[in-house]
Amino acid sequence: MARFAAFVSLLAAGIVLQLSNGAEVNVTDKEGKLCLYANLMVNFSVSYIAGEKKDTAEFELPSAVTTDGSECGATSSTLKLNFRDGHSLSLNFTMDGNMYQADSITFSYNLSDATVFPGSGSNETESVTVKSQITKVGVDTCYSCDSKDMIITDMVNMTLSSVLIQAFVSEGNKSENITSCSADSPPTTAPPTTAPPTTPPPTTQGTNATTPAPVTNATTPAPAPVTNATTPAPPPTPTPTPTLLPPNIGKYSLNSDNSTVCLLATFGLRIGIKQGETFQEMNLDANETKASGSCGINSSELQLVSSTMTIMLTFINDTAKFRLHAVNFTAKTGSGVDFNAVNTNLTLWEAAIGSSYMCNKEQNYTITNMLSFYTFNLRVQPFGITNGDFNTADECFMDSDLSFLVPIAVGVALSFLIILVLISYLIGRRKSRTGYQSV
Repeated sequence: MARFAAFVSLLAAGIVLQLSNGAEVNVTDKEGKLCLYANLMVNFSVSYIAGEKKDTAEFELPSAVTTDGSECGATSSTLKLNFRDGHSLSLNFTMDGNMYQADSITFSYNLSDATVFPGSGSNETESVTVKSQITKVGVDTCYSCDSKDMIITDMVNMTLSSVLIQAFVSEGNKSENITSCSADSPPTTAPPTTAPPTTPPPTTQGTNATTPAPVTNATTPAPAPVTNATTPAPPPTPTPTPTLLPPNIGKYSLNSDNSTVCLLATFGLRIGIKQGETFQEMNLDANETKASGSCGINSSELQLVSSTMTIMLTFINDTAKFRLHAVNFTAKTGSGVDFNAVNTNLTLWEAAIGSSYMCNKEQNYTITNMLSFYTFNLRVQPFGITNGDFNTADECFMDSDLSFLVPIAVGVALSFLIILVLISYLIGRRKSRTGYQSV
C-alpha cells in the first residue's frame, strides 16, 4: 500500500517513470488531452573545469523527468524535460503544412550539481543549442529513430537513440503511423540470382550396358570431361582502395533582394569525420549543392545543402574585421549514425571589412576534435560587397610572398643546431684528452 501511495504522489508531481533506460512522457493541453508524446534515450558527455584540471562528466537522461515548461500550440510546440538538480533538455517543434520538424535542441546543465560535476567550482548554468535531425515528419505520424544520432560540440556531446516522438497529437490520440529516420532505412540490395541447374552427363555401367537411341530433332550436349584431380579456384583479386579525388570548386552567392549581392563564397571543400576509431573523408559536391542563408549588418549565414550533408557557416562583423565564427555540420555517414558537430567559437577566414579573404593553397582546419575541414581555392566575402563581385583580397600567409621564408628559417635553425652540437662535441673531446696528459 505504501509503494502504491508513493507511485501516485510521483505522478501527481508530474514525474514520469520508466523501468528501462530513457524517459517516456505525455504532455497534455489545457483540456487534459494528450498533445505531445515522447519516448527517448539520451547519453551526455560534458567537459568542465574541476579545480585546475579539465574533467568529463558522463551521464544519461534518467527515467524520472518533469515536463514543466512544455507547451503545445497549433503550429509550434516545445518539449522540455527537467531532471536532477537544474538540468533540462528542450526540443522546439514547428509545423509547416502537412509536415513538422524539430528546429533546435537545447541542453542546459547546472555546474553546481556536485553529484554530476564533482569538483566543479562554478555555480553557472550553461546551455548549448544545436540543429536537430528530426525533419520532414508527416503530420499525424510519430517520428521514430532507433539508430544513434551523435551531436558533437566543443564542450558537450549528446547521443540520442530509441527515439519515438509525436509533436502534434490530434484529438488526444497518439498515432500508430511512423515516419522513420534515414539511418533506420534498410539499404537497397539487388535481388539474388539463381544459377540454372546443371544436368550431369550420362554414365555407362559395365560392357553390356546399352545406349538409348537418340531422339530426332533433339540436341545432345557433349559430355563433360572427367578428371581425377580437382583444380583449385584462383584467389580473388583484392579491390584497390579508391583514392578520393580533389573536390570540385563551388561558387555560392546570396542576394539581399532580387539583384543586390550581399555574400560571395568560392571554394572546394573536403570533410574529415572521426567516429570512434574510424576516420572518414568525403567531398562536398558543388554540382548538387544548394546555397541559402541570410545577410545582416552584424552577422551573415551561408547554408549549403547536398544529398549527404548540411553545412551552416556563420560570419560575424566586429566593425573592423569579419571572421568565420560558427560551423554547424550534419552528415549521413552510412554507418547507421547521423553525424552532427558544432563549434560556435571560431576565429577563421579573418579579413578587413570591405575586402575578401582568399587562400588558394590547400588548408586544414580543425573545427572540433571529431570534424576537420580541408579547403581548396578558398575566397569569401560576407559583408561590404560592391558591384556584385569580390573586393580586394586579404591573402592567407601560405599564399603570400613571404611563405617561402618558412623552409629557409627551418633550414637555418637546423644548421645552427647541428653546428652547436658539433662544437659541444669537440669541446668535450678536448677536455677528455687534457685529463690524460703525462705529468
